[in-house]
Amino acid sequence: MSSFPVPLLFFFFSSLFVSSVLSDQAAFSSHLLPRPLILEQTQLSQFDADELTLQCTSWRVAGEANNLNPWKTIPDECLEYVRGYVNGKGYLVDLQRVADEAVAYAKGLQLQGDGKDVWVFDIDETLLSNLPYYKDHGYGAEVFNPVDFDMWVDKATAPALEASLKLYQQLLDMGFKIILLTGRSEAQRAVTDQNLRSAGFQSWDRLILRATEDHGKLAATYKSEKRDEMLEAGYRILGNSGDQWSDLLGWPMSTRSFKLPNPMYYIS
Repeated sequence: MSSFPVPLLFFFFSSLFVSSVLSDQAAFSSHLLPRPLILEQTQLSQFDADELTLQCTSWRVAGEANNLNPWKTIPDECLEYVRGYVNGKGYLVDLQRVADEAVAYAKGLQLQGDGKDVWVFDIDETLLSNLPYYKDHGYGAEVFNPVDFDMWVDKATAPALEASLKLYQQLLDMGFKIILLTGRSEAQRAVTDQNLRSAGFQSWDRLILRATEDHGKLAATYKSEKRDEMLEAGYRILGNSGDQWSDLLGWPMSTRSFKLPNPMYYIS
């Protein structure tokens, strides 16, 4: 049986340790720093509008596929692209596609009829649209300001995403229990309830918001913990809809998850 010389082993494990530390530092920093531009500014003059549209489309698709590293703002050169997408027909068609696939899946399920078959929904950019807010804040080109956003939430005027509202109503008609799981603070329960009802959402089973002890947790951690509590309560999570991968990933997961498009912001 062959063996490595001791100095070589020391070098090997030292390299692993250093690589691990650097990787952890890079992962931490990536949550603090904005995403770099897709193209260096010196390269922009080399591409026409069609090429830039292709580059920004590629960036958006990579984000929807969860292939981008964590990012803080959209690339500056993609502002007009994102503005056009979220205000145009493409965004509506994409939202409808997700809803149609969710309905097709739900219709194929055999519910137990005991009130434990659950569909989980995120709220922001899943049921309610904050597009009026983001129109005034650069469509994601500005660094997120939680104080400004909370002031918007307190107005309780966010409109429904029509495809999601129709899906929501169809799931209720099929017999699903609806649980709303949001990253909003418990302090915003009243305005969130008011906004949901005024936008047409009714008859949910539970509305879960971040309690004091949940603040500071990554969204994926917080939402995974809440889904685990649902399972412990005897619920079967058959579907989950959200605009962020952190709404859907983690453990436990739902039987099937549906990712809505959102090129304006990223939450880990």
